[in-house]
Amino acid sequence: MIDSIAVRVPAKVNAQLAVGGRRPDGFHDLANVFLAVGLYDEITVTPADELRITVEGPDADQVPRDRTNLAARAAELLAARHGIEPRVHLHIAKDIPVAGGMAGGSADGAGALLACDALWNTGATREELLDICAELGSDVPFSLVGGAALGRGRGELLTPLTVGGTFHWVFAVADGGLSTPAVYGECDRLRAERGAGDTIDDVPAPEPSAALLDALRAGDATALAAALTAGPDGSSNDLQAAAVSLRPSLADTLRAGTEAGALASLVSGSGPTCAFLAKDAAGAEQVATALAASGTCRTARVAASPAAGATVVREDRRAPSA
Repeated sequence: MIDSIAVRVPAKVNAQLAVGGRRPDGFHDLANVFLAVGLYDEITVTPADELRITVEGPDADQVPRDRTNLAARAAELLAARHGIEPRVHLHIAKDIPVAGGMAGGSADGAGALLACDALWNTGATREELLDICAELGSDVPFSLVGGAALGRGRGELLTPLTVGGTFHWVFAVADGGLSTPAVYGECDRLRAERGAGDTIDDVPAPEPSAALLDALRAGDATALAAALTAGPDGSSNDLQAAAVSLRPSLADTLRAGTEAGALASLVSGSGPTCAFLAKDAAGAEQVATALAASGTCRTARVAASPAAGATVVREDRRAPSA
């Protein structure tokens, strides 16, 4: 009998986040180029009398421990589909920045889903797991899959991408988070303010950058850096201007990383974490050291991409009784 299952799940960076106009349902169509990066949360599940959540790690006090947590929702959705009571203890060891635009909550949902599937031996297909992930949130399917992918729709419709090498990143972690809905709302406001309109009828349908996909395929950091800074606002992330508008200090962080030698800088997803592409591992360490000393961020973390998606890393089995 399985006594516990531990699953490791990566963070993500959006190498491109092209955002379409606001749809009637309030969402936005995306062309979202995901890269999984080597910062991980680990979710351990064990049988329990009832569903409960514990959390440890940086900013653990900011992680909900009730049914709003995506890990809890993942357990409930899988259990409901298979007629199981979700009696499980979910322990989340955080290392992905909380509310930082790196899909930490989504990673926890994907990790809990994979762990509960293994613990309960549901026999769920990959397609069923991805369907549950999409129900949980736009970024959750990619957290399960990892690697590199193009996300369409709200980001949940994935096409795997080829990456021809390792890319080295530095992530500047800010104090406090940014609300993703607030950042999208600010993006809409800024677009309307410019007079071009902010609805799906006003904004061109989002498309991935051919140059960016070519750079990933070639494993060329210099070409990728050029693509990361080639967007309409000087960034491949259409949410960057909105994030900086809500948190002006991010401009100082982006500038500090560039001055430290990063090939390119951008806000990660909806922020406030900022991502910096480095030439190589040594360059990443140099940028991280300078950022940590700059006073523009709380801490700086080094990680490489692509990384594997949600993966079972430990399985403890109870010895059979005599």
